[in-house]
Amino acid sequence: MGGNKRGKSKQKKHKRRRTLAKRADKYELYEKSVQEPDADIPLIQKAFRTEFGRPARRLREDFCGTALLACRWVTSHRENRAWGIDLDPEPLAWGREHNLAPLEPDQAARVKLIEGDVRDIGHEKVDVTVAFNFSYFLFLDRPALRDYFERAYSSLDGEGLLILDVYGGADAQRTCEESREVDDDFDYVWDQDRFDPINHRATNFIHFLFRDGSEMRKAFRYDWRLWTIPELRELLAEAGFSHSKVYWEGTDRKTGEGNDIFSPRESAPDDPAWITYIVATRR
Repeated sequence: MGGNKRGKSKQKKHKRRRTLAKRADKYELYEKSVQEPDADIPLIQKAFRTEFGRPARRLREDFCGTALLACRWVTSHRENRAWGIDLDPEPLAWGREHNLAPLEPDQAARVKLIEGDVRDIGHEKVDVTVAFNFSYFLFLDRPALRDYFERAYSSLDGEGLLILDVYGGADAQRTCEESREVDDDFDYVWDQDRFDPINHRATNFIHFLFRDGSEMRKAFRYDWRLWTIPELRELLAEAGFSHSKVYWEGTDRKTGEGNDIFSPRESAPDDPAWITYIVATRR
């Protein structure tokens, strides 16, 4: 009797449904929560046309992860080509399966995904190099970041742009968590776990919370330096860029919130939490 009862208990345990967190794919969740290629591509083209009066066709996505932007770039125009570079083989493999493989053969042929250090990879010159999702914050001192900017400068054609995104504000310099509902299945949580005001080092995590109460804690970890806009622009100038512009988000007059329209600005109002873009020009 006792043995039979234990057998039934094991059988029930075996049939128990796996939680949503256990079934989830962290890279899919990341793309849904963080990346917006359909907004990034028009911004890239707007900035490039403003500087050079023509569309950009060759894009390099540094720290590309799953290469969503690079793959989406080639679908936006039949002449567009892209290179995606990342040091980590795992997201690159995921991107090849989920973002590159579904493309039409002609589109896929215009994407090159490369595993390696963005500072060491050379190829045909491009119109635009991007470092998005604050990925270059992994460079923790001025010499290392300036070296990266110099390598990015050398990746560009005679007329080219390096585009960075940046976040900051008083709220960026404190420990806190911010949760945002992404869809009916899960919430995205940005966790600023540690911040040191002396050296501006930060440790951040991304967690995902699901409707069944399960969690994917510390799905992604970031050990960064929180760089400021003036520091970045000074280093870009030292690396050889002729000038840089800050593309600041406008404000919806009715809601007082951001309107998703980014334009060059020389100054901006105080904001406790902002995300902006720096566009550096090589001529």
